[in-house]
Amino acid sequence: MDDKLKREQEQENEDLRQYVTFLVGGEIYGVSVMKVQSINEMSEITQVPRARSFIKGVINLRGAVIPVIDMRKKFGLPEKEYDSFTVILIVEARERLIGMIVDSVSDVVSIPASNIQTNINYSGKLEKSSMEGVGRIDESLIILLDVESFLSNENVQEA
Repeated sequence: MDDKLKREQEQENEDLRQYVTFLVGGEIYGVSVMKVQSINEMSEITQVPRARSFIKGVINLRGAVIPVIDMRKKFGLPEKEYDSFTVILIVEARERLIGMIVDSVSDVVSIPASNIQTNINYSGKLEKSSMEGVGRIDESLIILLDVESFLSNENVQEA
């Protein structure tokens, strides 16, 4: 049995974690599939006066008013015109639904726990506590967000 086949069999027996992956500013991010409620096309967003700069406003989703965050603004990236790939990812954080505007949704991926590095030593715009870790699939790295801490750190409730 060759090494590659052996590694694949070992990974099949390992704890696999599933993530919905999406793009923001050319980087790949992921959130646990258990936290994602739906993926919606861009819809009309009602602006909220005096909301934080990254909060785009609120939407009405099946009768529920949901705050929506522009992830480009949240990450300090330049704004980009919304296009046919731009979506609102609805996630659950702290028992509330929150929308995240992302450039596009990529895929649902399964990452073996051994391919997720949680002890990351870096300094960046994203607080380490907001990250579940960095997942590796082949040669690609995916920044895995912990939506519970990521979306609660900035008082999204103000929307």
